[in-house]
Amino acid sequence: MNTYKINEVFESLQGEGAHTGVPSIFIRLQGCPVGCPWCDTKHTWAVNEDLKVDVTDVMAQNEDTEQWFAHTPEQLLALFKTHGYTANNIILTGGEPCMYDLTALSTVLLENGYSVQVETSGTYEILTHKDTWITVSPKVNMPGKRDVLKSALLRANEIKHPVAMQKHIEELDEVLLLLEGTETPKPLIYLQPISMQKRATELCIKTCIARNWRLSLQTHKFLGIE
Repeated sequence: MNTYKINEVFESLQGEGAHTGVPSIFIRLQGCPVGCPWCDTKHTWAVNEDLKVDVTDVMAQNEDTEQWFAHTPEQLLALFKTHGYTANNIILTGGEPCMYDLTALSTVLLENGYSVQVETSGTYEILTHKDTWITVSPKVNMPGKRDVLKSALLRANEIKHPVAMQKHIEELDEVLLLLEGTETPKPLIYLQPISMQKRATELCIKTCIARNWRLSLQTHKFLGIE
């Protein structure tokens, strides 16, 4: 039986990248060894078996927690119905969702009429249904010391890269070298200023114009939604 460790489930709007503004059900999986210093979901990093709780405990919480519950794809479908969710796009995020084999979960969701998007650091093999939209946010030189995988980049529909300074543009250029000479369709490239700092935002705008890349802003933070 395919069971997934889940930190939270909620319904909102996608705030970033190609699907900005799309009503979505977010499934946040527990566990991530990448260690991004600016991460705003550090409570998802560790998988502590002592913090496994019932789904009702997690769904009733209004603040970040390291607690998690285990559910099968079929149980998640029932959960959506119980909470009256109406969005038909699913976002599998984390944590690092690709720590898990997402094939069974994505397949069940797609078979039940949902579209599925995965948000990943690109440091794990991406195991999911072929019709899943893949967002790779390549994490370079992070404390977890995991390399961005060429196979993840080849699977990406979009690359969404967090930027604070010029060196982050240079790191992305180095990552994109992995795609040179490949025949797969090139992914959309988005630059996302970290914490929407003025200097970072100006750098992203300048670079996007020069290279015909795209700008991604965390619109959910402007709106004050999750």
